Amino acid sequence: MSDIHPTAIIDPRARLGADVRIGPYAVIGPDVEIGPQCEIGPHVVIHGPTRIGAGTRIHGPAAIGGDAQDMKYRGERALLEIGERNTIREFVTINRGTAGGGGITRIGNDNWIQAYAHIAHDCQVGDHCILSNNATLAGHVVLEDWVILSGFAGVHQFCRVGAHAFIGMGCLVNADVPPFVLVADDYGRPRGINGEGLRRRGFSAERIASIKRAFRTLYLREGSHQEALAELEALAAESPDAAQMLAFVRSSSRGILR
Repeated sequence: MSDIHPTAIIDPRARLGADVRIGPYAVIGPDVEIGPQCEIGPHVVIHGPTRIGAGTRIHGPAAIGGDAQDMKYRGERALLEIGERNTIREFVTINRGTAGGGGITRIGNDNWIQAYAHIAHDCQVGDHCILSNNATLAGHVVLEDWVILSGFAGVHQFCRVGAHAFIGMGCLVNADVPPFVLVADDYGRPRGINGEGLRRRGFSAERIASIKRAFRTLYLREGSHQEALAELEALAAESPDAAQMLAFVRSSSRGILR
């Protein structure tokens, strides 16, 4: 049985899973699907088309599934897809996609999205990410798994942030961030690897040492970028983590943060 407050406004075309809780004055629009055991707090507004996976908690007054803040958006059908067991805190805003960006904004599982964070149209967020208070993703941003954005950090449109990267407080990221890298300063600069985060996630000392070598090769060695990639390729033959970093750099269309 679902627990729905009598003041909540739910469009008859919305679909609610089992054991959903919806608080006072929440507004659930048409073409919204909320999975089982979700909790929707007071004054939350959810526009469709939006799909929300099981066990997700949304605190009020978040605004979920709104139209893209993109002047090219013309009202075309576009989707927001949120996975399972996410926590979305107060005043978070998440927009649906646009036709020009693939038509979907997608958020994975087990993410922690803190107060006042913003996820713009066509973003792709992986699993186990943390967006701290006031962190902002412009349109078309990709966050891979286990990324942490500290408070007031911002990521420029079309940038990618690799798995296990850490973006420091107030950083403005305007290029791709390779996996495992720690970024600091107002205009983000690579300052090392996210060693503490990797230790907390069970990475062995040997793996962390290998990732440090890959970082030094990419950022600290003398010589050209192509020479650094050649040396990184040699490390990649022995280290899957170095191979992951190399593949990310080679696939970067925007260029990596320097």
